[in-house]
Amino acid sequence: MPKVVIFGGTFNPIHNGHLHLVRRFAQTIGADRVVLIPTKIPPHKSAPHLASAEDRLQMCRLAVQKDGFEVSPVEIERGGLSYTSDTLLTLKREHPDAELFFITGEDMFLTLEEWHEPETIYSLATVCAAPRSKRGCTALNEYAEKVGRMGAKTMICNINYLPISSTMVRNAARKHEDLSGFVPPPVANYIYQHHLYSEEQHGF
Repeated sequence: MPKVVIFGGTFNPIHNGHLHLVRRFAQTIGADRVVLIPTKIPPHKSAPHLASAEDRLQMCRLAVQKDGFEVSPVEIERGGLSYTSDTLLTLKREHPDAELFFITGEDMFLTLEEWHEPETIYSLATVCAAPRSKRGCTALNEYAEKVGRMGAKTMICNINYLPISSTMVRNAARKHEDLSGFVPPPVANYIYQHHLYSEEQHGF
């Protein structure tokens, strides 16, 4: 059974922390395919300085071109709020024989039972997470046990996280600072060339 790793997120913008996480999970799982899926409109958080869907999609493509990962526009093309349950249903229809693994962040994982149609998610994919705080895996493992009793399949990996966030990248771009430590060079060039996250564009 082929193993497909799915990494969804706003990716506003995608950065080296995202890439480190998905590479480690792909290696641990032994993934046959890795698919990144930028959201159209994130349903669980506000995104007041959100770059356009096309910009975020293109930055994802640039970021993973050396890895050979795929980038899917499925949520952008679908429009509206980007629900994971809908995306997993689409991918399962396209790849009925595949075993799906869905990566999410620590904070989002700890609200899994509050997601849209969580039972659908539980039935279609193993939900994967790694710590991004001093709590380490403790909180994640405890929550995994809780949702496991509800039918969720989970995988918690103690992956050392890179202290990078999309907010840090946007702030650096707004100040016209060097982005090379935050994002791959092609993504940095794209941000510079398209004046993303600048004061003029977003009215900071």
